Parts: sequence; structure tokens; C-alpha cells
Amino acid sequence: MFLSRKMIAVLMVTALAIPSLSSCFRKKKYENPISKDTQQPDKVLFDKAVRDIERGRYEVARITLNTLMNTYDTSEYLAKAKLAIADSWMREGGSNGMAQAEAEYKDFILFYPTMEEAAEAQQKVCMIHYKQMEKPDRDDRHTYKSEEECRTLLTQFPNSRFAPQTQQLLRNIQEVLAEKEFRVGSFYNSKGSNPAASNRLQNVVDQWPLYSKADMDLWLLADSYSKMGPRFKAKAGQAYQRLVRDYPLSPLAKQAVDKLKEMEMQVPEADPVAVARMKYEDENRTKPGMMHNFWGVFSKSPDTIAAAKSGSPSMESMRPTLPASIPLPVGAATGVNDVGGQVLTGETALDRKDDARLSAQQPGGAGSPAPAAASPAAPPAAEAAPVPPPANRQVPVGKKQKKEKKAKVKN
Repeated sequence: MFLSRKMIAVLMVTALAIPSLSSCFRKKKYENPISKDTQQPDKVLFDKAVRDIERGRYEVARITLNTLMNTYDTSEYLAKAKLAIADSWMREGGSNGMAQAEAEYKDFILFYPTMEEAAEAQQKVCMIHYKQMEKPDRDDRHTYKSEEECRTLLTQFPNSRFAPQTQQLLRNIQEVLAEKEFRVGSFYNSKGSNPAASNRLQNVVDQWPLYSKADMDLWLLADSYSKMGPRFKAKAGQAYQRLVRDYPLSPLAKQAVDKLKEMEMQVPEADPVAVARMKYEDENRTKPGMMHNFWGVFSKSPDTIAAAKSGSPSMESMRPTLPASIPLPVGAATGVNDVGGQVLTGETALDRKDDARLSAQQPGGAGSPAPAAASPAAPPAAEAAPVPPPANRQVPVGKKQKKEKKAKVKN
């Protein structure tokens, strides 16, 4: 059988093209063994779990994700799978779901601290407690916990994209904490317990200066100090001065100026930064709706509509302080209530030390000095009577006299 010239030409072209085609197929095969179009088993499992989470099948999704993590320990979806497990618990909700979600997020931060998703996990831990916050007059456990977690995010991930949002959350949280302390302080002020009121109100303005009622707090603080006697006149004046300087646009600023003139104390100039901040807050204040107060009665969450929109929130936790009426020990600069201790070693250490339960003022007590012999030649020195500190409860004179008369009648 003879071949024509055209058939011979086709065969020659085909023979020359087969090696080039085979080389092309070999390049595509080894160029990218795991291409985007390839159905990788770990990717298939991850996509299936995501679909289950979106449809509310959280338990099925967690089983799928755990299968992925246990089977493909070198998968690129390993970190995403661990984060998705935490997200599924958070979406499921409930006290058990929130607790499991927090534990999973903490584990993710521990295993992947340098990933960008670590900041997201910390932000969600903050949101877990933020959503469970209650009103200022109720349990504040989640309020303090959310403040701690938000502060942790701003400290560990300051350049994260979640930092601005977390700052606003921290302002809202501190608005709730300040509101609780302010209510207690104003209650003490109305009842006449001025040392307790000044202690609470001073703590509010020192710890949370961005509080929306800080001007009213300073006004009540100055009022409490002024009722505690002439020894606290300087502290009352300092409260009025701070109100005029740091909150110049407040309606109480003019009354504070009149009080300072009446006390013959210096009236400070308004701080320009404080003026700009208060103007910004007034322009960006969120206006409550018509049904805001109505639905607020039935809401479990606190009202944070009056929280500040600018300024740096406090990055230090609140520490309990002593009232100003209590004398401080020698060398103490602040009224922080810190208690120190010492460990005694040895069997006879307690025998050689003075018993703290026995008062040194009692005659014959352990550690009390021996009574000095009376000298007829030396007259006793006149000692000035110490001024007693102001008490929390001021008993009226009439009631006190009635009690004394009743006691005399019984005797």
C-alpha cells in the first residue's frame, strides 16, 4: 500500500509534535502539584465545617474540624480550624458555650501568638464578657472581666485593627464602673456620711476622668469635704478648681467659680484641651430614641449611650483607698490600703515576739512600758486635746441627750 505525499506530510508533522506535547503535559503536571482547582481533603473538610457553622449545625462542624486537625497535622488550615471551633461555641451561645469559646480562644492565642488572628481572638474574648455585662446596680463580675480582657488587647496588640474598637468598648465599660461608684458616693453624701462619700467620689474622678457625670461627681466631692470641717477646706477648694479647669463647659462650672471666690481661693483658667474635648463630646453625643427609656427598664444590659467618644481610657485597675479622715501612717504618700506581712521562722519566734493581740496601752500588757514613778517636783505637762476625725454618722444633739437621760433613769 503506497501512501500519498499528503499523508506522509501529516505523519511527519505528527511525529514531530508528539514529543513537544508530552513535554508540555509534563510541565503542567509538576509545575504546581496542589493547584487551586484540586480538591484537597483538608480544604474539603474545612469548607464543609464552615457551611455547617453557617447553618447552625455546630456539633457536626466541630467533629469535622477535629477530624481535620487530627488527620492533617501539617495542613495550612490547622490554625483556621482551631479558630473556627471557638467561633462555633460562641455562635452557639449560652453560659456553657461562652465558657468553652473563651477557653478555645485562649488556647489559640497560646499556640499562635504571632498570627494576625490572635488579636481577633483576644477581641472576641473581650466581647464574650461585654455581652454578659449587667447594669451598675447588679453583679459586676463580667464588667471587671471585660475591662481586664480589653486592656490586655490594647497592651499586647496595640497596632491591631481591633484596637480602635476595643478602646471604645473600654470607655463604655468604664462608664458602667464609674456609674456604680458614683451612685454609692452620692448615696453616702445624701445620708451625711461625708468621709465615705468623699472616698468614693474621689476614687471616681481619679480613676475615670472620662466619666459623663464627672462634673457632678466633683461638685458632690467638694460638698462632702466642706462638711467635714475646716481641716478639709483645701481639699474642697481643689475639687472646685478641678471642676473649673477640667470641665469648663459644665453648667456647674459657674457655681464652682462663685464657691472659690467665697472661699477666697484662686480661680484657675479653663484648660483648652478640656474645652475641645467637651465640644467634641457634645457634637458627637448619641441622642436616645423615643422608646429608649421605656425599653431600658426591661433590658439586662447597661446603658452606655452617654459614654465618652474620645480620650484615652484608663489603663490601670482600680485600687481601694482609705478615706481622707483616717490618719495615714508615717511615710505613706497615698491612701492605698496595702497590707504587708512577715514570715516568722523557727519554733521559738512567736515566744520571743510581742503578742499583737495585747494592747500596749493596757497596764501590765506584753510589750507595754513600765509605769514611771511620779515626781512631785515636776508638774505634768499640758497636752493639747487631739481633734477627733469626722465620723460617718453625725448623731443629732437632741437624740444624744435623750439617750443620756434614759441611761440615768435606768441607773
